[in-house]
Amino acid sequence: MLSAQQLETYITQNLACDYIEVLGDDGTHFEAVIVSPEFVGKAMVKQHQLVYAALGERMKAEIHALSMKTLTPEAWQKLKNND
Repeated sequence: MLSAQQLETYITQNLACDYIEVLGDDGTHFEAVIVSPEFVGKAMVKQHQLVYAALGERMKAEIHALSMKTLTPEAWQKLKNND
C-alpha cells in the first residue's frame, strides 16, 4: 500500500515543486496541492498531465484516485496572501 509521503516523493523526484502537500490514509485515494514553476503558462489540464507524467505507471497500478490542486508560484503567493 502506498503512503502519502511516498506519493509526494514520487512527484518531487520528477517534477520541480516549490510546495507540495499530499494527504491520504487508505493507500489508494489521495489529495494533493502542488506548486511548481513548471506550471507557468500552462492550462490546468496540462498542469495535471505534468503530474501524471511525473507519476508514470504508478497512476495505472498503485493509485486509484488523485484529486489535485495545481498552482504556479505566483498563484500560490496570491492565495496565501488572501488567507
